[in-house]
Amino acid sequence: MPATPEALDFLARRRSRPPKLLSAPAPDREALARLLTVAARVPDHGKLEPWRFAVLERATLDRLAPLLAEHVRAMGGDEAAAEKARSGFDSPLIVAVVSSPVDSAKIPLWEQQMSAGAVCLSLLNAALAAGWGAAWLTGPAAGDDFARVHLGVAEGERVVGLIHIGTGPDEVPDRPRPDVAARTVFL
Repeated sequence: MPATPEALDFLARRRSRPPKLLSAPAPDREALARLLTVAARVPDHGKLEPWRFAVLERATLDRLAPLLAEHVRAMGGDEAAAEKARSGFDSPLIVAVVSSPVDSAKIPLWEQQMSAGAVCLSLLNAALAAGWGAAWLTGPAAGDDFARVHLGVAEGERVVGLIHIGTGPDEVPDRPRPDVAARTVFL
């Protein structure tokens, strides 16, 4: 495969857009299908496809937002926590990436879960590369209780990421980045 300096430049500069800064429009279903197709090109030993997508469009987010706030209150959260959870559904579109492990004598569970995590990052980067604002979060909506009842997550599955996608600002301040040299050892 030939070198693609443009891709390296994008990856060196990529920056998530905070969901609170995202607005409509979001990708339509055709554009989203392309992003999901790109996101599915991840390491997947055994070709198990141990993940799936649950797309939360605006009408679903509007329906679920008060239920999420109610869920947070029921779990002992105060009004500020409930409002924060509710406002997490203000994004124009959210894709829940669900780890959906497959029984396999060869491929361990942790490796299948890592493949689902790779899908999250791949979808995030695909959305950003396509010019959308996007961020990868979890929070109370990704918790097992809420996800089982409201997102159709089955026993043995888990939401590994909520990828928020919409129209975001062109630039956002960068955050401090790790000192890679301090976190690297050569053996």
